[in-house]
Amino acid sequence: MEPDDWLKRWQRKMPFGPWPLSEMDEMIREIERSFAEQFKNIEKEIPKNLVRERRLPDGSTRKEIGPIVYGYSVTIGPDGKPVVREFGNVKRGATQPWKEIQDRREPLVDVVSSDRDVKLIAEIPGVRREEIDVTVNEQRVIISVDTENRKYYKELDLPWLVRPEEAKSTYNNGILEITLPLKSPKGAGVRVKVE
Repeated sequence: MEPDDWLKRWQRKMPFGPWPLSEMDEMIREIERSFAEQFKNIEKEIPKNLVRERRLPDGSTRKEIGPIVYGYSVTIGPDGKPVVREFGNVKRGATQPWKEIQDRREPLVDVVSSDRDVKLIAEIPGVRREEIDVTVNEQRVIISVDTENRKYYKELDLPWLVRPEEAKSTYNNGILEITLPLKSPKGAGVRVKVE
């Protein structure tokens, strides 16, 4: 007995005939065809280095897409107000988000300031220290990694002036920490005579 035999018997017993279920079957098949077509179109638009094939233990292969990352980081700024930052490799508000996916990921970066310096703490897993490129000027930091397997990119505009020539950074267990001394520590200043 076939698995569909019970369905055919049930359709024959229906008082109004089998037509409602056969139409429903056709609608479901049409939805499945539509989904398959849409997924093929999405797969064509995604950057090629985000699509990988993985061999399973039984010898078959499986396509994987990713990583596709999008999120928010909420912290409290120096003025006591919340600071919301987006991160990831998908543009917000896109009508067709798969067309806006970048092949490089935007790392999550936390900014911690003190009276003397600013610390940037970035999550950059899966790379080696020598693959990380950090560029600093007085008000901007650019972090980038461009390897075959991992790509990261982040530009940060700083609300403070820093001394880039005295910047220091360390990388350990996927965490990059950059320390930037402030150009003039907060609270320090020059007295100006009022005339």
